[in-house]
Amino acid sequence: MSDFDRELVREILHQIYGATATILKRFQSIDTADDFLNSDDGLLRLDGICMQLIAIGESIKNLDKVTSGTLLPSYPQVEWKRVMGMRDIISHHYFDMDAEVVFTVCDRHMTQLQSTIQTMLDDPDVDKR
Repeated sequence: MSDFDRELVREILHQIYGATATILKRFQSIDTADDFLNSDDGLLRLDGICMQLIAIGESIKNLDKVTSGTLLPSYPQVEWKRVMGMRDIISHHYFDMDAEVVFTVCDRHMTQLQSTIQTMLDDPDVDKR
């Protein structure tokens, strides 16, 4: 395993965890993708969630870089390339963003991502890699 700055890794993981918590909080009152589009509040939530998704994707890219690609493969329960790809889609094609896609990510994948990040933070081996 590669040697990397464990404090930096932990800081990045904490930032990602915080972003997942923010997304889940903002998503609480959203029951369908249309809830994002039918009010100013919904649009604000969609914008805020998209910003957090960009931050998560960028942080995961950075995490993969600072760990020389050795950390993420140890946690296959998350499709890391898709998380990073979501960041690219939102950043480069924001006006084409589909609220249904954001809804699905929040509804089906965000809790798993948050749980995995917590597992990584709790894993004593992360400090030894």
